[in-house]
Amino acid sequence: MKSIRPGSLAYWRNQACVILELKGLLEAVVRMTEDQSTNIVRATELRASPVSDSALTAKHIFAEDRDWTDAVERHKLIQPLLANGRKSLEEVQAAAASSGRSVSTIYRWIKRFEETGLVSSLLRTVRQDKGQLRLDQELEEIIEKWMQKTYLALERPTVKKLHQDIKTECEELGLQPPHVNTIHQRVRDIDERERHKRRMGPRSAKDKYRPLRGAFPTTDVPNSVVQIDHTPVDVIIVDEADRLPIGRPNLTMSIDVHTRMIGGFFFSLDPVGANSAALCIAHAVMQKNYWLAARDIPAEWPIYGLMQKIHVDNAKEFKGHALTRGCNEYGIILEHRPRKQPNYGPHIERAFRTFMAKGHELPGTTFSNTLDKLDYDSEGRACMTLKELELWFTIFVVYVYHNEAHTGLNGVSPINYYSQCVHGTQDRPGVGLPEPIENEEKFRLDFTPYFQRTVQRHGAKIDGIHYYAPILRTRIAEDGDDGKGRKFIFVQDPRDISVVYFLDPDEEIYHPVPYFNSSHPAISVWELREVTRRIRETPGARVDEAAIFEGVRRMRVVENDAIEKTRLARNARASEKRKRRMAERRHGWKGVHTKPEPLVAAEPATVTQDVVEPYDEIEVG
Repeated sequence: MKSIRPGSLAYWRNQACVILELKGLLEAVVRMTEDQSTNIVRATELRASPVSDSALTAKHIFAEDRDWTDAVERHKLIQPLLANGRKSLEEVQAAAASSGRSVSTIYRWIKRFEETGLVSSLLRTVRQDKGQLRLDQELEEIIEKWMQKTYLALERPTVKKLHQDIKTECEELGLQPPHVNTIHQRVRDIDERERHKRRMGPRSAKDKYRPLRGAFPTTDVPNSVVQIDHTPVDVIIVDEADRLPIGRPNLTMSIDVHTRMIGGFFFSLDPVGANSAALCIAHAVMQKNYWLAARDIPAEWPIYGLMQKIHVDNAKEFKGHALTRGCNEYGIILEHRPRKQPNYGPHIERAFRTFMAKGHELPGTTFSNTLDKLDYDSEGRACMTLKELELWFTIFVVYVYHNEAHTGLNGVSPINYYSQCVHGTQDRPGVGLPEPIENEEKFRLDFTPYFQRTVQRHGAKIDGIHYYAPILRTRIAEDGDDGKGRKFIFVQDPRDISVVYFLDPDEEIYHPVPYFNSSHPAISVWELREVTRRIRETPGARVDEAAIFEGVRRMRVVENDAIEKTRLARNARASEKRKRRMAERRHGWKGVHTKPEPLVAAEPATVTQDVVEPYDEIEVG
């Protein structure tokens, strides 16, 4: 698993540099190899290898099952060599012997995968010189022998000398010698570190390639194993329009087993499925700094990057074609835990329980059971929309959960333990920061279930809606191998179906394709399903694009009317409440602010006969 750590070679904006220091979890100090300048850069902008054009293609979707199986087997063969980081000649020779391949071929496969990080780079390449004879096995053995004997030597002979030795033996055996360009290509296929070690010496290779702080001794590191699961949330949410209760959402969440960091999540009102799993995995892999900024959350969520293994249960959404091949493409092991053995997924279950306990404090909670609920009116007290619940959950994760002491981490919080793993401690060297995925949108699309459609004059028709872009022009009415209309692959994000993505079979790249009618509003797949359901329930109505968006328009008019009526009703209720309150206050003020009535004696007063003169009570001494 590639990482960004001090002492390693990296690429910033496709320019080579050396990592000098990691500053926290977000920045790094680098020295550029070209001009030796020192810069502080965002860690998420660093790559362990230069950007490759092939990393942006989607070859894995077009691959035949047989070819794809071969590519996966090749990856399994070189996986131990990739994991070790340092590939000795003995290990490469052992892999070559076990597979019946040459050492050069093994090095070539390793180089291809390290450049792209994609298993599809190990697919058989379609030769441009198809029909011509390849180098036969005897010639391959001659090249391999002289590569080991001549070129990979401390005397550091030139490629020209290597070619001359090969040419001489071929002529002695009556074989056609290979062109010098072929030999140059074979040399380029040799692992750079192994070539440096054999030609410059082990000490030189050690000084050049050894990380300053050493390599992590085990695979028990961040992103080594991630658990993913679903659960219904014990909170009823309200809709965005008139804030009426609409039900309990489902939460799909991933957790990094080693650090207990929450990698990503996805809320949905739909039943859990392949889309939920795909969007959760994509969220776990993505860099979250911009995602947090869009929600005005000034916090760190530093875990991202590819995981080595995803641990899931046996639900059907975790066994889909798109998820399986997507994991294969990125070298992720998809492991299903044994049936009826919940102890295989304790970390995600504990995280769910922690969240549910906190969620029971929210208005609209359903609690976990009827005994806890008692007379609580969940629907009546519901007040949060799906977006607001997502925002609340994000704040809970980054501010509370990641910073609370965790018993499974010996009292250390997940984010502090993650930082220890990255930077190291007195007892263990750091593993560095993960390498960001090159194209996050492509990664998400690679995991999303796809569908196939023909292209006609109005573009591609998907669920009754037409989509078109100039990229489709040359595909209109194209025939397939069977003489019928050729079907092409499209992918959509269920949260916004105003754009679908066309996978060009020649370029093997995704292209965005918007609505044919650009005046249509953006809607989600859930809105589309609701509109379609209502149309089908209307006698004589037909489901077509015009009816769909007329339904959307009418639904939004109703929603807006409902919002306005609700606002007026609330204002009226508030006004009436104020009037009642003022009337009650006025009633209470009576007798306090009014003039009191004169007091009337019960009996008439009698006048005394004694007359009191002035100064009568003063005695003169």
